[in-house]
Amino acid sequence: MYSIVSTAIVCGIQSLLIQVEADVCEGMPSFEMVGALSSEVREAKERVKAAIRNSGIRLAPKRVTVSLHPADIRKAGTGFDLPIALSVLAAYGEIPQAYLDGILFAGELSLNGEILPTAGILPMALAAREAEKDVVCVPRENAREAQIAKGMKILPADSLDQVVALLGQFHKDKTAYGWEGQAKGYSRKEQQAACDFADIHGQKMLKRACEVAACGRHNLLMLGMPGSGKTMAAQALTSILPPLSEEEALEIAKIYSVSGRFAQREPCFLSRPFQSPHHTITVSGLVGGGVVPKPGEISLAHKGVLFLDELTEFQKGALETLRQPLEEGAIRLVRSSGTYVFPADIMLVAAMNPCNCGYFPDRNKCTCTSAMIRRHLHKISRPLLDRMDLCVEVKRIKALDLARKPEGESSSEIRERIQAAQRIQQARFAGARISYNSQIPASGAKDYCPMEPDAKALLQASFDRLELTVRGYYRILKVARTIADLEGAGRIARRHILESIQYRSIDRNVWGVAI
Repeated sequence: MYSIVSTAIVCGIQSLLIQVEADVCEGMPSFEMVGALSSEVREAKERVKAAIRNSGIRLAPKRVTVSLHPADIRKAGTGFDLPIALSVLAAYGEIPQAYLDGILFAGELSLNGEILPTAGILPMALAAREAEKDVVCVPRENAREAQIAKGMKILPADSLDQVVALLGQFHKDKTAYGWEGQAKGYSRKEQQAACDFADIHGQKMLKRACEVAACGRHNLLMLGMPGSGKTMAAQALTSILPPLSEEEALEIAKIYSVSGRFAQREPCFLSRPFQSPHHTITVSGLVGGGVVPKPGEISLAHKGVLFLDELTEFQKGALETLRQPLEEGAIRLVRSSGTYVFPADIMLVAAMNPCNCGYFPDRNKCTCTSAMIRRHLHKISRPLLDRMDLCVEVKRIKALDLARKPEGESSSEIRERIQAAQRIQQARFAGARISYNSQIPASGAKDYCPMEPDAKALLQASFDRLELTVRGYYRILKVARTIADLEGAGRIARRHILESIQYRSIDRNVWGVAI
């Protein structure tokens, strides 16, 4: 007999439908599986045979052939166990084929028949919906994840024998079983930020730089001695970022689903991600990788903040891999099995000390030689520095500032101003594939960044004086556009260019050259 069951495979953060066919016939008893299978999928036959036996189902020894197609796509992962088991049972006549039609199955089987959770359930459920399959059967631990796919009927299950019983009941009465996918339990309540800007003493320039960076989604580099408030400011950034739209939240949820970390994301579903990896992270940990490529920290921070503290301590190779994703908003991993694309539209925030001891340029405290300082700073390449829109020097807090009660604005006040400026950006970019000022292409600078004559003259004069690159020139212009938006100004004025320039020229005190 012949049977067919639908399942799916994850490629990047997208999912493709896979058909699992089973044929049972007389002949020498065997269990063969074909279809470009990875080692864990080939091993599924042993898990399936044990799970069926330990579920109390006895099958006659026959020749069993299982095929997963399309055959030219490599199959990897353990989510094929359940559909393989069901296809075999259907081919033996234990389950009517009609019970399996229109349903997508996914889940790993233990040897005793228990159904274990698997990664990538959300993109699978979305793929099933696009293919006009309105039901998915998944491990119970993955049910809330699948529930985000609105309009789908969710059948959560704990074991193989439960699935067999549930299919019969569901076929008789489709309204009595399962959950409706409607993203229950997710509200606009945001995750509490680690810090509020009202709690930060002094540091007016740093707070202003954070506001500008958050408004236009610009990359930010903080340079200063230890204990001056760099990490605290980075953690407070999430408190001034507007909440995610449902479309953005769904895209991020798919990334965490593929990573097997959906439970980590669920409590803060509508809050922007904040990832702060340790400086010992590897290249694959930062940008993604593996035999079956999984998203790295840069993708987990999609639409949010990637904070790299102690920037000079990161592996140089890991930092250099950030250059292309910062420009394109995505990371492409090419493997023999295909090309995997993971979203990486991030706001990069980095913090570093100006030297090994951290006190340069204060020569009364700094004990580093010029050669030591040069080696320390040259750990960060010029191309990477060129991609930092704002560079702000964080000075040491004075005792008098600490004694005073913080007098700055709260994060909620700053966020309201940012949201007003971002509404201006949304109106400006309506119909274009741009969301924020940081994404303005060079070809669109003339249309989106009109300048007053004196502002244009100042920017042109600064190009040679500061030895700017072409990329640096346009980044100054885009930051000035954001500063103007915060004021509600339609055209970029001289004062906006001046403020933007100071965020790229403070490094002359340290590096001695313009970024």
